[in-house]
This record gives sequence, C-alpha cells and structure tokens, in this order.
Amino acid sequence: MSEIEKIQSITHFIKKKAHELGFDKVGIAPAGPLDEEGSRLRQWLDRGYHATMNWMLSRVNERRDVHRYFPEAKSVVSVAMNYFHGTAKEKLKISNYAWGDDYHVVLKKRLIQLLKDIQERYPGVKGIACVDTSPVMEKVWAQRGGIGWIGKHTNLISRDYGSWLFLGELILDCELEHDSPFEEDLCGSCTACIDACPTGAVVDDYIVDANKCISYLTIEHRGELPEEMADQLHDWIYGCDICQEVCPWNIKFGRRSEEVAFSPRSDIVKKTVEEWESLTEEEYKRIFRKSAIKRAKFEGIKRNISANFLGRREI
Repeated sequence: MSEIEKIQSITHFIKKKAHELGFDKVGIAPAGPLDEEGSRLRQWLDRGYHATMNWMLSRVNERRDVHRYFPEAKSVVSVAMNYFHGTAKEKLKISNYAWGDDYHVVLKKRLIQLLKDIQERYPGVKGIACVDTSPVMEKVWAQRGGIGWIGKHTNLISRDYGSWLFLGELILDCELEHDSPFEEDLCGSCTACIDACPTGAVVDDYIVDANKCISYLTIEHRGELPEEMADQLHDWIYGCDICQEVCPWNIKFGRRSEEVAFSPRSDIVKKTVEEWESLTEEEYKRIFRKSAIKRAKFEGIKRNISANFLGRREI
C-alpha cells in the first residue's frame, strides 16, 4: 500500500467509525499554529472580555498553537453532535444543551473509543481526545475542517444543524486527507443575535463580552452577581439560548437530536417556579447527577433562581 493509499484508508476509516459512534459531522484539518485567530483571542483577553475565567489566560499559548499542547500533532479531527430538543418555554429556563446528560462525558467517551478503534486498526497511531475543557480552539478547528462557520454570536453554525452542536476533537500524530475549510460567512448582514441579546453581551460582530453574558453569569461566575447584572438574567437560571433561538439558521434548520443521552429530563424542563424556589441540595444532587448543570454548583443555581425574582414583575 502506498503512502497516499494509507492516508486515504485511515481517513475513510476514521470518518466511518465516527458516524457509527453517533457523531453527526466530521471534518479534518492539518495541525498547525492559529496565528490570526490566536491574535484575536489575545485581543479579546486583553480587553477583559473573559471576565473571571482566568483559566483561559493560563494556557493561551496552547490554544494558539496545538503543538504546544500535543507536539506530535499532524491532523485535527473535529466532530459535532446535534443536541437540539426544542426551545425553553418555562418561566425559569435552562439552556437546551443541559437538558440531558453531561456532553463532556458523552463526547469524551466516544472520542476515546474512536481513538481505540483507530489504534486497533492502525497500530502505532498516537492521539489525544478533547472536549471543551482542553486548551483547544474547537470552533476554529471545526471551521478549518469544513463543519461550519463561526457566527456573529460566536457559536459555530452548520448548514444542516444550525448552531445546536457539541464539538470535540481528536488530535492525531498521523497525516490524513483534509477537508476544505468553511470559508463563507453565511451570517451576511443579519444582526438578529446582536439585536436580541437583552444585556448587550454581543458587543460587536463576532465578539461577546462575558461580563454581560447571561450564560457566563449563570454558570461560570462565582459568588454574588455584579450589582449592575443582578436583575438581568431574564428568566434564565442556567445558561441562555436567546442568541441561538433567534438565529435564522437555527429556526430553519434546527432538528431534534436522535441522541438518547441528550433527551430532556422531566425534572429539569417541567419544574414550576415554586418548585425551583424550594429546591434543596439533596434534590439538586439527585436531579443533576451526570448533568452539565453541576458546573454551577448548588449555591450558584439557588443564586440564579433568587436573582430572577429581582427582575420579575409577575411570578
């Protein structure tokens, strides 16, 4: 088998296995430094738009150059899974992505299995599986792999699923066939996400200030909410989907996920305001077992619930 034939063979195998494992989209890009995107990341950090997420500062060089994270890297395999199950209708809302099982666990487990399958078929291949806790610019790599483009709300958008996608990567030390980067910007002149954001967090096209972002405030921010944002959660108690709900690509192409792991838990999506208000720590642990919502911790969820009463005219 020639080198070209070997590259074609392993590439076909990876894509076939990825789809068999439940990934909806797969794209491959050559590993290398992200000079332009890395510079924009540095500017974003310098402006303080990362708020209190100082962990982003500590590994910024790895994000800018995948070889600093995995020196042997030659190819980046990006995968995406559709998680959409409808829009939140409750008076106190939780982001769509957190209605089911923790995506970090679901994607990481399958990426590790994909790597094992590759290594069984092609001994000697080395790699590392990444979800969004790794110092990898996953949206950039997904775009370079042809999966979609980064929208004005800074989420990755695909033609066939909108932006309701979880992303992950498999960084490998072998050469693969590469997909063409997604170079079109199909947001065009649309500003729906910018206009709809109630806190003005999308401060410019493709730039989000986390200090004003409801998702950041309800998930990542620790302690009391900043005074100017304390009554600005707009009924959200974990995350926020407003910029995605108004996106024309999501309205037209969003389709329900077939992944059972992401199916809504009734205890999460059907609670009344009164039931949320009386949430106990014991109940919190039971409801959110194996859920991404544990990221906010019990104290954070209770804080978010209480904060929503500050801005509500009617319960």
